[in-house]
Amino acid sequence: MNAPTSSGDAHKPVPVESQVEVEISKLVEQKISRLDAERIRSSIVRLTSNSTVGLDSLSSELQALQKFIEFEVVRVQNEIESALAGIKIIIDTIAPWKSTPVSSPTSTRVFRAGPAANIEGAQSHK
Repeated sequence: MNAPTSSGDAHKPVPVESQVEVEISKLVEQKISRLDAERIRSSIVRLTSNSTVGLDSLSSELQALQKFIEFEVVRVQNEIESALAGIKIIIDTIAPWKSTPVSSPTSTRVFRAGPAANIEGAQSHK
């Protein structure tokens, strides 16, 4: 069943058709590998360019936002200073009123004109 192999069988030439098939297979694999590599390279270039453009756009937006925030900070600070100045004016205006003692209505004397004033005045002098 097992046929004896001789050393001549090992050096037997391979048919040309099988050699061509092997070479074609190798070329196809190399071509596919080149296509895959090229596809990967183009994808990387496309993705990085999109990312770079996106990052540049985002950076511009952030810079514009930073300028807007700085402007708003200055505006709000000015409004706060104006409000504080107004409050100071109000406090300065009210301060003298606060230090003046308020007299009670019972201690104030009401002066009337006419004949009733003479009667009250005469009664208080008695």
